[in-house]
Amino acid sequence: MKQYKLLTPGPLTTTEAVKREMLFDRCTWDDDYKQITQKIRSDLLKLAHAENDDYTVVLMQGSGTFTVESVMTSAFSKEDKALIITNGAYGERMVKIVNYIGIKHTHYAVAYNEYPKEAEIRNLLSLDNEITHIVMVHCETTTGILNPIEMIANVAKETNKTLIIDAMSSFGGMEIDIPALGIDFLISSANKCIQGVPGFGFVIAKREKIISCKGNARSLSLDLYDQWVVMDKDGKWRYTSPTHVVAAFGKSLDELDTEGGIPAREQRYRNNNQLLRKRMKAIGFDTYISEDKQSPIITSFIYPNDQFSFQAFYDYMKEHGFVIYPGKLTDEDTFRMGNIGEIYEEDINRLCDIIENYLGVKA
Repeated sequence: MKQYKLLTPGPLTTTEAVKREMLFDRCTWDDDYKQITQKIRSDLLKLAHAENDDYTVVLMQGSGTFTVESVMTSAFSKEDKALIITNGAYGERMVKIVNYIGIKHTHYAVAYNEYPKEAEIRNLLSLDNEITHIVMVHCETTTGILNPIEMIANVAKETNKTLIIDAMSSFGGMEIDIPALGIDFLISSANKCIQGVPGFGFVIAKREKIISCKGNARSLSLDLYDQWVVMDKDGKWRYTSPTHVVAAFGKSLDELDTEGGIPAREQRYRNNNQLLRKRMKAIGFDTYISEDKQSPIITSFIYPNDQFSFQAFYDYMKEHGFVIYPGKLTDEDTFRMGNIGEIYEEDINRLCDIIENYLGVKA
């Protein structure tokens, strides 16, 4: 079976060692397996610069969206109200989730290539004292924009709001000091910057906040509080867990440590991203997001001309060993390229050489 380099924001290209961890069958009740779960929880706290006395980690079966929904259905009482800040499809998905659940909310949306404005956020909060929670995506993989997490964290602190951050595509690939920022719930997934495979997500939460979730959930399977209570005892998941994926994630955490932790991985990602944008610009592709707002995770490129066929381009790239990502915008024709996972500068250079050949350009 042909192997591809996945230039996506996850699932992504994993190492052979991570893949090998999935060849062994494990039992969900076995003590060895429960120890893997507990080690993962402990390792994630360390990556977040969080202490076990103040913070905890809950793992949740399913995709990243399942985990986001577990937080949204559990963190809000009937009296609470969310301010959801969006500039992309994944923020908008959270709005869709709260509409399904029936959570009171205000939706503050800005253009996909723009930052939310602090003054407008403060004004919304001052006009509505029912708002109790602020919710935002950190790295919006719709475009690759990296939202101003420090600004949002400061606003949440000063106004005493519970802060929920979707760090699906950033945690593990960028330093996020959760206690320093005052984040109450941070959500991410196994198959992103920690370079595992799809199958579960995780929530890093303040203990006092997760305790306050008791009785809130509108879903049995996605009840974050109940999941935490069971998992906190000895590492057992409430219901059948993705054992192979969990073991692979344990290995990917070890590999992150061997690489030099988050600082080393973030530097590799940034080098990849800077090289990709530089070479693509030389070939003739402009980026949708300005450099000052660009994340080191994924980049949206604008079609070079009206005759450009993404499907033909996609097929050619796949034939030559790379799988890329279609765009999600409505106002611009774009496609996306991620540079996370087991991707290095030599891969980026080879990719761009192939694109030059496709376009018949030698930049």
